[in-house]
Amino acid sequence: MTEGATMVKILVVGAGILGLATAARLVRRGDEVIVVDKEFSVARHQTGRNSGVIHSGLYYAPGSLKARLGTAGAASMTAFAQDHGVAVRTCGKLVVAVDDTELPGLAELARRAEANGVPARLIDAAEAREYEPNVACVRALRVESTGIVDYVGVCEVLARQIADGGGQLRFGRTFHGARTVEGRVRARVDVTGADGGTEREDIVADALVVCGGLHADRLADACNVVPQARIVPFRGEYFELVPDKADLVRTLIYPVPDPRFPFLGVHLTTMIHGGVHAGPNAVLALAREGYTWRDVNLADLRGSLSWPGLWRLGRRNIVPGAGEIIRSLSRARFAASLSRLVPGITAADLVPAPAGVRAQALRRDGSLVDDFLVQRADRQLHVLNAPSPAATASLEIAAHLESELDEVLADASV
Repeated sequence: MTEGATMVKILVVGAGILGLATAARLVRRGDEVIVVDKEFSVARHQTGRNSGVIHSGLYYAPGSLKARLGTAGAASMTAFAQDHGVAVRTCGKLVVAVDDTELPGLAELARRAEANGVPARLIDAAEAREYEPNVACVRALRVESTGIVDYVGVCEVLARQIADGGGQLRFGRTFHGARTVEGRVRARVDVTGADGGTEREDIVADALVVCGGLHADRLADACNVVPQARIVPFRGEYFELVPDKADLVRTLIYPVPDPRFPFLGVHLTTMIHGGVHAGPNAVLALAREGYTWRDVNLADLRGSLSWPGLWRLGRRNIVPGAGEIIRSLSRARFAASLSRLVPGITAADLVPAPAGVRAQALRRDGSLVDDFLVQRADRQLHVLNAPSPAATASLEIAAHLESELDEVLADASV
C-alpha cells in the first residue's frame, strides 16, 4: 500500500462520453470508481464539439466493431436519451449522389447498410425531394435510424448516475501516468486548485481504464504502454446557416464520401436545439486541442510532423487534402461544397460555429486505424482510437470495455 494514496477499485481517466459511460456501467454493477479529468466539467472536447448526430452504422465495414457497436448504439443511445429526458429526435437522413459518377459509391453504401442491419433504401430524386424539397441529386439513400441528440445532456445524466451510485468525479486532475506494481496500478495525478496552483495526488487502483481522446497515445506512453498507433489531430470546422435559410434543410443531408479521402465530406445537419450545422471539413490541427488556425502548440505540431504515417497519408491524399485547406480558408469554397447538395447556399448564408478536433489514430505506414482500437496491458485498458461513431456507440463501447476489463483482471489474477 502507498502511504497517503487514494485507494479505489477502478480508476477511469477522461470525462468525455466514453469515460463516463464506462464508469457509470461499472458503478451500476457495484464497483468503486473514480473518474479524473483535467477539465472542470464533462464533455469539453470531442464529445461536446461534435454535430450531435446519432449515426446509423451505415459506413463501416461489416463485422467491424464500428459496424456492430454503431448499429446497436443508434438504438441504445436513442432509448437512453428518451428514458432520461435528454433532447433527442430520430429524423432520418439522406445520402445523395449529385451526379452519375457517385452512383457506385451510393450503391456500396446501400450494400453496407444491408450487411450491417441498417434500415435504409435507395430512392429516386423525386422521392428524395419529398423528404428534402431543396436537395439536388440523381439518386439518394434514405436512412431511417439516423437521429440527433444532446450529447452534453447525455454526459450530464451519466455523471449524475456515477455520483448517485457512489462513484467519484474529480475534475481539475491532470493524469500524468501510471505503473502496474505488485498487482496494483499506481497513478500520479496533479490537482489544480482554485488559485491555479497544483499539488500531487497518488491513486492506487486494481485497474485503470484510459479514455484519453486527443491524448490517448501519450497517456499510454506515460503508463509504459507502447501504443499501436499515434494520434494525429484533424480539425473539423463548422458553420451554421443564417436563420432565414435554416428552412432549406429539414433533417440531415450527406454527400457520398470521396473514396480518396478518409472523411465523410461537408454535410448539412439540423441541430437538436434548432438551426442547421454545416460541415465539417478536415484539416490538420496545429495543436491537439487546436480549434482555430491560431491555436498552435509547437510540441504537438512537432509530434504530428515527426510521425512518418502523416507524411505517407498526405502523399496519398494530396488533391483532396489541398481542397480541404482551401475550403478552410475560403468561406465561398465551403459554401460551394454545400450548394452541391442544396443549391443556393452562399458564403453570406454561413455564420462561423465552434470547431471540433478529431483524434485520429494513424499507423506508421500512413493507414488510418479504421476501427475502434482498445489496447490491453497489465491491469490496464487504453482506448486508442474512438472517432465517430464513438458517441453514438458509447453505451455499447462501455459494455465492450467492461468485458475487456474483466478479462484483464482475470488474466492478472492467474
